[in-house]
Amino acid sequence: MAAIVATGVLALAMAGGAQAASPPTVSTGGASAVSYGSATLGGWLNPHGSDTSYYFQYGPTKAFGAQTGILDAGAGTHGVHVAIAIGGLQPLTVYHYRLVAVNASGPTVGADKAFQTEKVPLSLAILGSPDPVFFQAPLTVQGTLSGTDNASTPVVLQANPFPYTAGFANVGNPELTSATGSFSFPLLGLTQTTQFRVVTTAKKSPVISPVALESVAVRVNAHAGHVGPRGRARIYGTVTPAVDGMRVGIMRVVHGHNVLSGASVLVHDNAQSSRFSVVQHAKRGVYRVFVAVTNGSLTSSFSAPFFVR
Repeated sequence: MAAIVATGVLALAMAGGAQAASPPTVSTGGASAVSYGSATLGGWLNPHGSDTSYYFQYGPTKAFGAQTGILDAGAGTHGVHVAIAIGGLQPLTVYHYRLVAVNASGPTVGADKAFQTEKVPLSLAILGSPDPVFFQAPLTVQGTLSGTDNASTPVVLQANPFPYTAGFANVGNPELTSATGSFSFPLLGLTQTTQFRVVTTAKKSPVISPVALESVAVRVNAHAGHVGPRGRARIYGTVTPAVDGMRVGIMRVVHGHNVLSGASVLVHDNAQSSRFSVVQHAKRGVYRVFVAVTNGSLTSSFSAPFFVR
């Protein structure tokens, strides 16, 4: 027995001339607050008037293999309840444990007891990419179902487009998560900013992901004519979809920074697009056009860089 608990025995000094200490009385209690990775081990002991310390041995077999830190139970003469929290456990695993108390007379070992840890709760995490996505461009909503039994679980994508009053509705058919719980929903394109979420479909209590907001940016196509003899150039282009009345900023790229050099307002082009045209003083260099959208269903966007020659 001494060899079994050698790692937990404390060297306690006995007071000279004092009566020999009585061994502590020990009773291993139940495990509480059991989760997938932690538990609290409990028990009772009586120090019988001698300074007593205690700890728990625990592990996946009756050989235990681990123990808690050593705590002081005092030197009382009545039974006291003791408890120590442990962590780092594996889910859905049976653990054996017992209480060990030690005073000057040596250790006393409680009976072996066992508990099983819980499943890891399922949880969903998703993201859309790219974000923002250009108007009618393809995108992907992907994510992971984490937790116990996360593989081969049906999940479905749901969408709620701006202004988010219609509620979430399924998009396409469910798909099964991979062996690691991952999934991916490719989409052909969006026409307005949309909320997405993913929901499990085969569980009694559905698991719902947090909402991911996918912004849809207008497409800005910009061009420039040659700088004329008076240093003026025409900068023009179109914006899809049509967002007539939105403001346009002509930006000159200077040392990596966008510097406003002109402005305009979008006017109607056709049912699908708006247009702009600005004749302004322009130095030769790299420019971009910024369109500020404020209608909520779409977001602002830059054009690709272009040269004014």
